[in-house]
Amino acid sequence: MSKKTVLTGITTTGTPHIGNYLGAIKPAIEASRNPAYNSYFFLADYHALIKCHDPGRVARSTREIAATWLALGLDTDVATYYRQTDIPEIPELTWILTCMTSKGLMNRAHAYKAATDANREAGNADLDDGVTMGLFSYPILMAADILMFNADIIPVGRDQIQHIEMARDVAGRFNHVFEPLFTLPEAQVDEQTQLIPGLDGRKMSKSYDNTIPLFCSSDELRRLINQITTDLREPGSPRIRTAAPCSSSTAVLPRVTRSRRCAGSISKASPGATPRSSCSNTWTPNSASRATATTN
Repeated sequence: MSKKTVLTGITTTGTPHIGNYLGAIKPAIEASRNPAYNSYFFLADYHALIKCHDPGRVARSTREIAATWLALGLDTDVATYYRQTDIPEIPELTWILTCMTSKGLMNRAHAYKAATDANREAGNADLDDGVTMGLFSYPILMAADILMFNADIIPVGRDQIQHIEMARDVAGRFNHVFEPLFTLPEAQVDEQTQLIPGLDGRKMSKSYDNTIPLFCSSDELRRLINQITTDLREPGSPRIRTAAPCSSSTAVLPRVTRSRRCAGSISKASPGATPRSSCSNTWTPNSASRATATTN
């Protein structure tokens, strides 16, 4: 029986955070140790250009995320680990798939609809204001990431299922028009996962700048947790939750332990790529339940 291929990536727009670890890095590293799978993990630096136009930030994030994967146990002898921009065939395939994709399919993408809804709510007559072609068509780039390696299984959170369905649609059309070259990928969603909220109550994401970094001091960690808005009204009082309760994020903290081995692991894996905070006072999760995966 042939091996199944598992693929996932993280966008290089900021410092790795708890959501990245629980939703993508931890389950991916566990899967890479299973001999029944071929594992492909990548740094999604093309995706970073959609929202981040700061080359320095993307470069710094690339080093930090690479160091994080290695420090947390990724064995590159059993998994293929690469940077998206090092493979020119990915943008080439993106263009080919773009020519096979209907605009109507992209109109239904969650990110695009969220952008137009925000303009509508703001009373902006131009619903496409601020929408770039990168934002509009990035599900096609994601499809190319997946189909390039004929990945069978894509570990994602529920908010990413639509992208896998779109990749299947695009692959199916290509296979129908030409010949069956592409495997139709399947989304893998852990039913026990939960959405890790960020500091503002939205999904924890580097794009929202609402994250709790994996590598920060205890003082910085406490400062970030204290920023979370809580509702102080009496129990039973009617209320609309506008931000995640503090317990949603602090529930992770008892499972976080200080690691002094981190600095040595990271410096050995990638010299000069140590994340922003000093690893001599670094916090790294050692066990926690899975959370929603994201390429953010």
